Amino acid sequence: MSSPTSSNPLSTLAPKRKTKKKHFVQQKVEVLRASDPVLSVLMWGVNHSINDLHQVPVPVMLLPDDFKASTKIKVNHHLFNKENLPGQFKFKEYCPQVFRNLRERFGIEDQDYQVSLARSPPLKDEDGSCVGLLLTSYDRTLVVKEISSEEVEEMHNILSEYHQYIVTCHGNTLLPQFLAMYRVTVESEDTNLLVMRNMFSHRLHVHRKYDLKVKEVPTYKDADFKNNMQKVYVSDEEKKKVMDKLSGDIEFLVRMKIMDYSLLLGIHDVDRAEREEEGELEDRESSYEQEEEDEDGLALGSTSPEGISGYMNSFKPMGPGEFDPYVDVYAIQSAVGAPQREVYFMGLIDVLTQYDTKKKAAHAAKAVKHGAGAEISTVHPEQYAKRFREFITKIFA
Repeated sequence: MSSPTSSNPLSTLAPKRKTKKKHFVQQKVEVLRASDPVLSVLMWGVNHSINDLHQVPVPVMLLPDDFKASTKIKVNHHLFNKENLPGQFKFKEYCPQVFRNLRERFGIEDQDYQVSLARSPPLKDEDGSCVGLLLTSYDRTLVVKEISSEEVEEMHNILSEYHQYIVTCHGNTLLPQFLAMYRVTVESEDTNLLVMRNMFSHRLHVHRKYDLKVKEVPTYKDADFKNNMQKVYVSDEEKKKVMDKLSGDIEFLVRMKIMDYSLLLGIHDVDRAEREEEGELEDRESSYEQEEEDEDGLALGSTSPEGISGYMNSFKPMGPGEFDPYVDVYAIQSAVGAPQREVYFMGLIDVLTQYDTKKKAAHAAKAVKHGAGAEISTVHPEQYAKRFREFITKIFA
């Protein structure tokens, strides 16, 4: 069996060194492959990368070079598992120590991260509005988004300040939780992938979803939000927490000269989820009874004093509207006495658009044509931030 050729210097470190990581068990599970070669290489690369990082001690502190570093693996004539992996591919990981540190600060163990992305293929998201790949890990805890080479550059531009901001705010933010950035090369075609924590729940179904953004005059990007008279019903205490986080995040984005971001809002309808669960339970019990009738027409399940319901009640999973705040970090319960029982998921997205020279030129051209005070779409980050904050304040009841 031929082994992959690797230019990754980490893979040459033989002795195992103890790190600060706890409960880490070396992954020896067989990595299932996806039918898409890019996904197969991603899964292979994540598995390889995390195992390699496990050999390297966690640095006491990050150095400037860590924010420019990358590791590359080039595989030629890959014969092992060739029915699932392409014969030649490249896998590049950007700033591995920085993202390792961010995962730790966001409370995500490397082993859990590895299992989420490498044990079973990520699922393609059905959101047609996204350009390029948009994936959710099979356990729904992570999102993998294809990004442009310009966005990779923008990520490098803000990474050091982003890391410092996460340290300062102790991870208490509505910003995306950036966990890793990779480049997968298959058949000479590069695909850049950014991994983030899923803003929506890994277990609660999101019944309604809105992408809220300001335009030239504050308007709803998602007309359904306005047409449905939708409001967010949270307690005054929760509203203050959200607006405090948002204010800090927006100040950071202004410093980074970033604009055109949106608020992603997902709503879990607890009453609807309870009705759906009851319907599924009835269907399940009905199918069990049908399947378990023997040739004499006796329901075998009924001969047991506990039966199916005894098995199902042997553990108590969380019900509709219940969530673990350490996992669903973007979730907020609706206020007591709200018109509907709901769980809201709120986070900032599309935060890699910097106010670059093109926008400056466009703004200058429009100012000449329409006058400096004209209401035009190409605004400064400060103006965008002010409008955005005012706009979000209005979504609360």
